[in-house]
Formats: sequence, C-alpha cells, structure tokens
Amino acid sequence: MNQFHLQALRSPGRARWLETELLAWLDGAGVLGDDVLEVGPGPGLTTDLLRERSAKVTAIENDPVLAAELAGRLIGTNVAVINGDATGSGLPGDGFSSVCCFSSLHHMPSTELQDRLFEEALRLLAPGGSLFGEDPADSDFARLGHIGDTFVPLARRH
Repeated sequence: MNQFHLQALRSPGRARWLETELLAWLDGAGVLGDDVLEVGPGPGLTTDLLRERSAKVTAIENDPVLAAELAGRLIGTNVAVINGDATGSGLPGDGFSSVCCFSSLHHMPSTELQDRLFEEALRLLAPGGSLFGEDPADSDFARLGHIGDTFVPLARRH
C-alpha cells in the first residue's frame, strides 16, 4: 500500500466517514453476531468499530507491518490479529457469525484471488452467518490514490 493511501486510511476524515456512513449502512444491513472475522483491517479504524459491536473480533492482515502494529495496539482487547493470507486462512470453518471486508477487496492482485477470498469467507461463516463488504468504485480519483499500489476494482454487474 502506498504511503498516501495508508495516511488516508488513518485520517480523521476517514474515521468520521466510517462512523457516520459505514456504521449507518452496517447497522441497517444485518447483525454482526458475537464472533466476527475482519479481512484486511489495515491500520484498524474499522477494527475499532467492530470490536465495540461484537464480543470477539479476529482480524487477518496480509501486511506484516500493519498486522504487528494493530496487534500491538489492541493487546488485552477482544481482538486477535493474524498476519496471514485471507484466501487460505487455515482457520476452522463454519465458525464466524460474520465476515467483514471493508475497502480491502481491491487490494487483491487479481479477480481470481478476489473469488478465492469470497470462497474462503463463505467457508469460514457459521450457518446463517453474514458477509459484509464495502469497496470503492472504479474511478479516476480511486486510481490516483493507488498509484504504485494494487487496485483491482470489483467487477460491476448490472
């Protein structure tokens, strides 16, 4: 992830957007349940919101530096941080009440890996569990923020 993008994800403006827009959507979209898996938490602003709404959060982050920073910051909380690949997590299946993937799907380097991520998420969900996701639309602005970074927008289906 380029430094501009990382700073944007840590910004007060991003935090405000998450608290107003994302939470309003999430609160109306369904129930998280008490055992949430978050895929690609990055610096963890979304993790902070999820941990206030669930008894247990497991966050899986591919970037070792971001995973270590998040794990260090959240020691002693209801969050377990794993540095790993969410397309093949090795976690036991059918266990999570929900899987959340916020603004991280476009960082998968191919549509095939995005599909593998969805397959893994479905494997990890408990029966009746929910998959929640949000990702930026393809735009010139989004591409500008990802110069030197991975940006594979999700395919739009009409």
